[in-house]
Amino acid sequence: MHTIAVLALDQVIPFDLSTPIEVFSRTRLTDGRPGYRIRVCAERPEIDAGVFAVRAPWGLEGLKAADTIIVPGTAAPTAPLAPAVRDALRAAAANGTRIASICSGTFPLAATGLLDGLRATTHWAAADLLAAAHPDIEVDPDVLYVDNGQFLTSAGAAAGLDLCLHMIRRDHGSAVAADAARLSVMPLEREGGQAQFIVHKHAPAPRGSILEPLLAWLQDNLGSALTLADIAAHAGTSTRTLIRRFREQTGTTPLQWLHRARVRQAQHLLETTHHSVERIGAQVGFGSPTAFRDRFKKTTGVSPHTYRRTFS
Repeated sequence: MHTIAVLALDQVIPFDLSTPIEVFSRTRLTDGRPGYRIRVCAERPEIDAGVFAVRAPWGLEGLKAADTIIVPGTAAPTAPLAPAVRDALRAAAANGTRIASICSGTFPLAATGLLDGLRATTHWAAADLLAAAHPDIEVDPDVLYVDNGQFLTSAGAAAGLDLCLHMIRRDHGSAVAADAARLSVMPLEREGGQAQFIVHKHAPAPRGSILEPLLAWLQDNLGSALTLADIAAHAGTSTRTLIRRFREQTGTTPLQWLHRARVRQAQHLLETTHHSVERIGAQVGFGSPTAFRDRFKKTTGVSPHTYRRTFS
């Protein structure tokens, strides 16, 4: 039987800890046998889980015989990783053990060096922090999970369910995974990725910078058919100088900033109004419904209709 070891670190997030325990412990093969054996392991017998403490039946020795190790998220993702935990994870990886992380659990897994040179994800709100702390990792904040074969990472909260169901399908096929999904009241595959949940903020510009009035004007005129020449004319500069200043002060181009702002406003309208998708696209400045749908899906990973069903 496949053994799953769930590694509880200090300040473990209870939701992330319980997700693999519940999903894998309920999994049944087509003949009714359990699909997995579950172990909860920790460096110490008692672990701080915030509002309560967790008593782990297994120490780090429980990782040695595991076929899969799962690292749940913690409330202190940048806390130093204990050398004993780091060594145990590296030893397991050297033996070919599959290792997965949920949410901010990507941080301790990254601290082992096992994700260097690989693509990985975490909760979108922590993606920039992960990328800054571990520049050798290609951080993708838009997806629900990343499967590198031996090493897997997932986004935040419910994305841990998506990852667990994906691993069940890898291990036992679609029929067993579909049954596990029904028990979890989850689709086996969710449309879109983590991008649809990201709060897209304005590209930053230093307070008092020469772009600050221009950005405010752009925000007030999202519904207008603006070209790069229009923006440069309002700023009183050449298009070449405008692009250079935008890149220096926001890290993006004027039109990319405008597209992102339009999609952000469209998200707000989809959530708070009953206007048609076509009307919203026109309100935020897209020249056609097709252009709106294409740009919206490219930014969020889902169509405007799907976004409205999810968040309205």
